[in-house]
Amino acid sequence: MSSIVAIVGRPNVGKSTFFNRLIQRREAIVDSVSGVTRDRNYGKSEWNGREFSVIDTGGYIKGSDDVFEEEIRRQVALAIEEADVIIFVVDVEEGITPMDAEVAKLLHRETKPVFVAVNKVDSGKRMEDTYEFYNLGLGEIYPIAGMSGSGTGDLLDEVIKVLPEEEVREESEDGDLPRFAVVGRPNAGKSSFINALIGEDRYIVTDIAGTTRDAIDTRFTQFGFDFNLVDTAGIRRKTKVKEDLEFYSVMRSIRAIEHSDVCILMVDATRGFEGQDQNIFWLAEKNRKGIVILVNKWDLIDKDTLTSKQFEDKIRESIAPFTDVPIVFTSTITKQRLLKALETAVQVYENRKNRISTSKFNETMLPIIEHTPPPAIKGKYIKIKYCMQLPTPSPQFVFFANLPQYIKDPYRRFVENKLREIYDFSGVPIDIYFRQK
Repeated sequence: MSSIVAIVGRPNVGKSTFFNRLIQRREAIVDSVSGVTRDRNYGKSEWNGREFSVIDTGGYIKGSDDVFEEEIRRQVALAIEEADVIIFVVDVEEGITPMDAEVAKLLHRETKPVFVAVNKVDSGKRMEDTYEFYNLGLGEIYPIAGMSGSGTGDLLDEVIKVLPEEEVREESEDGDLPRFAVVGRPNAGKSSFINALIGEDRYIVTDIAGTTRDAIDTRFTQFGFDFNLVDTAGIRRKTKVKEDLEFYSVMRSIRAIEHSDVCILMVDATRGFEGQDQNIFWLAEKNRKGIVILVNKWDLIDKDTLTSKQFEDKIRESIAPFTDVPIVFTSTITKQRLLKALETAVQVYENRKNRISTSKFNETMLPIIEHTPPPAIKGKYIKIKYCMQLPTPSPQFVFFANLPQYIKDPYRRFVENKLREIYDFSGVPIDIYFRQK
């Protein structure tokens, strides 16, 4: 499970630029095609062979100029709760502001590693101005320039030294069991869902400090199922932090999502599929996990005004273009369709492991491609001669072509849609690559 590094600081100090610099090393290679920038607050970074998740807390503040100090305090409190390492970004041009001092005060009380990154240091003169930041009392300072990237390497060298040891997913006797994570915004019914399944209130939510913070694994072996539930719901509610903060459910979900094979995303039917649900959906998609959407509290909805079909259409509209995702309507109170939800999750897990033999894949896909080839560009005809599935944890396919650089996104989507029509990859993100043959 990767560690979490949180970037904190007041608005306009360059947190997002710094964040983009950290994640691009990885993203530029992995996902230069689809240009999905839906989650500007979360990404993966890698430095000297060590991978970690990065969260830009600033991205969660609405209307960044008239930010209330209270909002920043809440975010820092959350970062302190959930992250393994905190990078506190300040601005050399403005020196220490009262709000910086306020954030530093919150960070002082913590034992977690904190790094002070003094941003916008792009000249020798500016370098001299950095020394005042030692007055924050948070130890060493790291001059950086988010725009050009200077200084970030030295900072990251130190950050990875203090990241917790990577947890290796143990291949114990149940190491091969599917892992299903129950994720969603607060109060969507995650605990009730798990309690309804397990049949006991194992997750009594307490305010006692030190209740485990990590995702809890529960082995589930009833009704012919056998899997691990990776749960975030049983974790104590925050006393320090207001419950409704979006940021909370995202940080919480990251660990569970990274630790799972399939994510069961619980949505509160009475609230609809909101921005927060979308954030968590795209986190799971970005991590290439299987996804099942459970619309919970369906018993509370007045069925005359809203049919499940309408509700489903709205969700699919929000998650386009990846709409091939099962949606199940449940009620943890009446226990309606809970087993159906589990069966669906198991099916998605199987779909994610689906392997298609190369000969069969060519037999099926090449005639379709021949019938509808990629459009010619500048009089050049693109021919795809051969295709195969790659041996990766989530489904990836490569198509070998004479001029792969001319194949555009709409054609990639066409190929993916055909693939989904023929093979069952419902609930599973797919990657398609075109390569030089």
